[in-house]
Amino acid sequence: MAAMSAASMAALNTSFAGQRLNKAAARKVSAKVTTRAVKPVTRAQAVAAPADVSSETVMDCVNTIRFLAIDAINKSNSGHPGLPMGCAPMGYVIYREAMTHNPKNYQWFNRDRFVLSAGHGCMLQYSLMHLTGYPSVSNDDLKNFRQWDSVTPGHPENFITNGIEVTTGPLGMGICNAVGLAMAEKHLAGRFNKPDCEIVDHYTYAIMGDGCNMEGMSGEGASLAAHWGLGKLIAFYDDNSISIDGHTDISFTEDVCARYEAYGWHVQHVQDGNTDLDGIRDAINKAKADPRPSLIKVTTLIGYGSPNKSNSHDVHGAPLGADETKATRENLDWKYEPFEVPEAVSKYMDCSEKGEAAEAAWNKKFAEYKEKYPEDYAELNSIITGELPADWADALPEFTPEDAGVATRIHSQTMLNALGSAIPGFIGGSADLAPSNMTLMKQFGDFQKD
Repeated sequence: MAAMSAASMAALNTSFAGQRLNKAAARKVSAKVTTRAVKPVTRAQAVAAPADVSSETVMDCVNTIRFLAIDAINKSNSGHPGLPMGCAPMGYVIYREAMTHNPKNYQWFNRDRFVLSAGHGCMLQYSLMHLTGYPSVSNDDLKNFRQWDSVTPGHPENFITNGIEVTTGPLGMGICNAVGLAMAEKHLAGRFNKPDCEIVDHYTYAIMGDGCNMEGMSGEGASLAAHWGLGKLIAFYDDNSISIDGHTDISFTEDVCARYEAYGWHVQHVQDGNTDLDGIRDAINKAKADPRPSLIKVTTLIGYGSPNKSNSHDVHGAPLGADETKATRENLDWKYEPFEVPEAVSKYMDCSEKGEAAEAAWNKKFAEYKEKYPEDYAELNSIITGELPADWADALPEFTPEDAGVATRIHSQTMLNALGSAIPGFIGGSADLAPSNMTLMKQFGDFQKD
């Protein structure tokens, strides 16, 4: 695709209600919901524009996310700047305003989870983690993006970077992992929460792109999420209409929202994801008020702010380069040096204090839970810590060479069912093959919506 002129970029920005971000205009959010009755989810803390900080500072936060990604990818001479530039507004709202998390303790059990299913755009997540206070991603780590032994690899890796929930990269895999995380939350909440003490209560957020929705596994996971009624799963669909080969209309023209509605999801569309922060906030609030998993389609301009490369595959998977970076800084009126974080942004974006307060409040509640429900506490704590009961191995049957031989899958089923009664949190099954491969847990029922 030919590079666009600055005048064309300005016209395109206008079509997205996109003067510069610090002149954001409110946009109406269209919500598509099915007609069947819905019940509100119990936890629905409202996401709202901050009252204690100026709109200019909020816009600076969004642009800081963009330029940290641009600068890191330029320095490494490799990466995907388009998604971080387009998704910076929704990333800001998710990490700074919507999520309950403690950057100083990335393993806090009741944290909200975030999965970047479109893992190629990982500089979005690294920038957000750095700004919100995760010690695992320093400014120097951003400068070391995609380098050997770096903690900021080219796709998120949960065994490399503390605070990354799951490794993502193969498109569609991340949203399926997000379904699993939301399923675990619902299962544990149903098992351990009490009317007077809800100890398991967190959301799973995900960002996926066109590529994720092209992959068949994402549809399988989404169908299962609706069947299970995973109301604390909120997936953002970055609708930027660009793939590596060009515009998605060369191969992908389906109505994604209609498909998710057919699955049984709550579906909304934020039509201007470039500037409409209030629309993103409102969509999250509506998602939290609905018992179904939620898809929030957010239409964005890939490479937002770049005069000559936005809305093209050129910005999808290659650095902007010095000249286009300079033009983008001028276009967004960004006067800061590479990797520089404005002081007001650094102070406001840090979630350490509120995260520590949230964890402290939960720890107090968990201590009360221990006093009231000691047996349930012991089981849940075993699941959280991964510590097995001291006598778990005693549950395993013994065999000798004299025993009659049976198929290995029969032995497998015997062991699975023995461990199921001995290890808290042990769960299993198979995709419509349990009677054949002998993975039925005879002492348990199926995990279902209610």
